[in-house]
Amino acid sequence: MAGNSNLRNANAAKKDEFYTQLSDIEKEMRHYKEYFKNKTIFCNCDDPFESNFFKYFALNFNALGLKKLIATCYATSPVVGEELNYYVDNSGQMSFLQNSNSIPVDETKERKPYKIEITDVSDENCDGRTDLADVEYLIKSRKNYLTILDGDGDFRSKECLELLKQADIVVTNPPFSLFRDYVAQLIEYHCDFIIIGNTNALTYKEIFRLFKTNQIRTGYTNFNVGMYFQVPDNIEKYHKIENGKKYVRVATSCWFTNLPVTKHNESIVLFKNYNAIEYPTFENFDAINVGRYTDIPCDYEGYMGVPITFLDKYNPEQFELIGLGISNSGLEIGVKPYLPEHKKYRKEVQHKGAVDGDLYLLDEQGHPQVPYARIIIRRK
Repeated sequence: MAGNSNLRNANAAKKDEFYTQLSDIEKEMRHYKEYFKNKTIFCNCDDPFESNFFKYFALNFNALGLKKLIATCYATSPVVGEELNYYVDNSGQMSFLQNSNSIPVDETKERKPYKIEITDVSDENCDGRTDLADVEYLIKSRKNYLTILDGDGDFRSKECLELLKQADIVVTNPPFSLFRDYVAQLIEYHCDFIIIGNTNALTYKEIFRLFKTNQIRTGYTNFNVGMYFQVPDNIEKYHKIENGKKYVRVATSCWFTNLPVTKHNESIVLFKNYNAIEYPTFENFDAINVGRYTDIPCDYEGYMGVPITFLDKYNPEQFELIGLGISNSGLEIGVKPYLPEHKKYRKEVQHKGAVDGDLYLLDEQGHPQVPYARIIIRRK
């Protein structure tokens, strides 16, 4: 079995082979349907025949009223497509195979990064439904385009950047290990986006700065409950197997977007009153500690340190984000360093590093206690 260490190991190795379930994509995308009409959708981290993002938009192309769907893949995925498989022969010709037990995949055939551009999806095989078999037919026709990429298909490559300029909305699950770079690119090119990321990204200075300027927010679903992702067969640690496929649960995963999300326009109902015992002041910063966002006092006007989960309910009309109370980010907003006696206790007694910039409280014995990452906020 695996925990989030499996994700960290993947990050370290730059092998973020985590494939989002179609059910999770459908659950989130249904909230944005009004924004998809006549738009070009770009899935720039997705092998079209293995990605459920491409599958969702291809199968719902007409229902959503899309103008165009573009998908690019970075490298050959170890997860073989369930419905379709392809290979590129020595002449550069791409061929398709219907997967079945009687037709094994020829691993000696070279598979190369490519892009697919879809502008028309119809029931070409006249079976009464639009499915991936129709997409396969359309790719072979002149209505849509499949092109082998010159480069490696990296989202930062020149080819993919040119495609990004065409896109109205980017929707994908980017590599968690490259999340900062990925989001920075979307902001630079002024793209709308709906993407999956690690909830720990809420504490990245670069990402938090976007929350402060209202350029990013959490999505509708899966916050703080995690998601199951399909992983390659060679992954040894996993949580479950369904229909012969391995899945890992990543508890720290959620949706990020810059499109409107209704919950971020709703005010948190505040019903508790401030008292000094329940809301102690941090030892190294003039702010009170609030254990849960639901416990934010309704009558306190000063600085408050709340859990990072607050950002999932954050309404910029109700609260102001001051800063992060962790490490260098804390020092930047005026969090004081540890006193020598407190730092010594943390290192020698608790066997934990004393990180200047982290908010901390004192217990009844005068020992420093550090709550989980806090965001400093103030009511407007």
